[in-house]
Amino acid sequence: MRETLSIFNIWRTYAVEDKDLVSELKEMEGKKEAIDDAFYQELEFGTGGLRGVIGAGTNRMNIYVVRKASQGFANYLNKNFSHPSVAISYDSRIKSTLFAKTAAEVFAANNIKVHIYKELMPTPNLSYAVRELHCSGGIMVTASHNPSKYNGYKVYGQDGCQITTKAAADILSEIEKVDPFNDVDYCQFELALQSNLISYIDDSLHDKFINRVEKESVLFGDEIKKDFKIIYSPLNGTGLKPVTTILKKNGYNVFVVPEQEKPDGHFPTCPYPNPEIREAMELGIKYAKREKADLFIATDPDCDRVGTAVRDNKTNSFVLINGNQMGILLLDYICHQRKSHNKMPKHPIAIKTIVTTDMSFPIAKNYGVSIKEVLTGFKYIGEQILFLEEKHLENQYIFGFEESYGYLSGTYVRDKDAVNGVYLIAEMYSYYKNKGISLSEKLEELYNEYGYYSSYLNSYTFEGIEGAKKMKVIIEKFRNNQVVFPELHISKVIDYQNGIDDLPKSNVIKIIFEEGHSIVVRPSGTEPKIKIYFSLIGKSNEDNNALYENLLEIINKEIQ
Repeated sequence: MRETLSIFNIWRTYAVEDKDLVSELKEMEGKKEAIDDAFYQELEFGTGGLRGVIGAGTNRMNIYVVRKASQGFANYLNKNFSHPSVAISYDSRIKSTLFAKTAAEVFAANNIKVHIYKELMPTPNLSYAVRELHCSGGIMVTASHNPSKYNGYKVYGQDGCQITTKAAADILSEIEKVDPFNDVDYCQFELALQSNLISYIDDSLHDKFINRVEKESVLFGDEIKKDFKIIYSPLNGTGLKPVTTILKKNGYNVFVVPEQEKPDGHFPTCPYPNPEIREAMELGIKYAKREKADLFIATDPDCDRVGTAVRDNKTNSFVLINGNQMGILLLDYICHQRKSHNKMPKHPIAIKTIVTTDMSFPIAKNYGVSIKEVLTGFKYIGEQILFLEEKHLENQYIFGFEESYGYLSGTYVRDKDAVNGVYLIAEMYSYYKNKGISLSEKLEELYNEYGYYSSYLNSYTFEGIEGAKKMKVIIEKFRNNQVVFPELHISKVIDYQNGIDDLPKSNVIKIIFEEGHSIVVRPSGTEPKIKIYFSLIGKSNEDNNALYENLLEIINKEIQ
């Protein structure tokens, strides 16, 4: 461990601009454990940028860590572009506006033109701004769906996609050279605004973004009634303006959950503002019942993930549609509509991550669509769109999705877009409602046609040095086919560490069984965990649950 006390003393001397940090550092004095935790390492920078607890220290999110990262990124941009520029957006989290302006001040002082939204805007709007304003890169200040004590700093390339492994390594090498108190150039935000080094992004760009998302409709002239109410929650984040704008513009009746309507980084009604979990959806479901609505949609704070709850006609209760299920519903809907209206491109392609349900394969095959699998993370979907674009084949792309509630049906941005997701979900819901079919019933129809697929995720934590060693041993067991599944027959083991197709090498193994099941094993990129994903196919959910329990018992014995 590095000498934390000496680093702490430097911060006590020089970190004087943010009164919250001054108070926290004063409170830390004499508390070795607190000092060690805050200063034992630099906050890790990778393809996801930075993410950490807000507070004082090198292992926290604060203005000095943001300055250091921004100076490193500025140095990278100035080395790689003759006249670089960046776009910046931010969500509703604590200190997001401050961090966004702090980054802008550093870029401006380094003679990099800054385009910044004048109000909080979603992640997809940032990606759109990078592309439309022809920027060299972008910054999104967000910690996505993490609890309120977190914030983050996502970095985007000139294509509007989160940076890849090589770019992240190059930027990190620049960041590591920077002393946050001696090597950072920054200026006053207002003065840079006056000198035009910083400009606010015009409202017309938001309008243009909404118009572009509208083009993702796949009705192709089909008439649908919209005589129903949608309950919507931005979960106190950025989604309110773009989501309600596009829904109301297209004739939907929208009721916004009052307690979750306005931006609030404390997330008072949902401490974990993640639409993947029921707790975050409970308040919206309560309003859906009260308003006698059948559809509730929520977006996470930076509005790149979307969760859905629908009323089950059989039980009259609300059920959550998970990320895999919604991805399948949207894939089938988009394919059906394109094929019905002769709008399917030649050689159509859909892209999914390797941990996303395998049910996509038979559905895609039925419509003549190729499925491209990529590593976990929507940036790899965005990267594949870039590869298509470089060959002038981007019109082949019809849909991308991941199990963690991320969807994108167009090429106008290069990250998951919950505005696009909400718009398509509302349209699809209306389309089937006009035919007397609920989304639950449509899902059941797809299961009957293609087989009952169920997905599961298990995480195993390994703390400390010994834990890290054990993780490596376990991964190697799967890699070398040493884990035996007595009742199943392994068809093949895909080792992504060898480099598959044009994907980056990654420490991930996918086991495919002759019976149609698959298991993906991967270490977490941010935590000391092994994650195991199961995609199982059976005659019913009950059958799949039973098989899952059997597989889990086998795996648990290997891991313990």
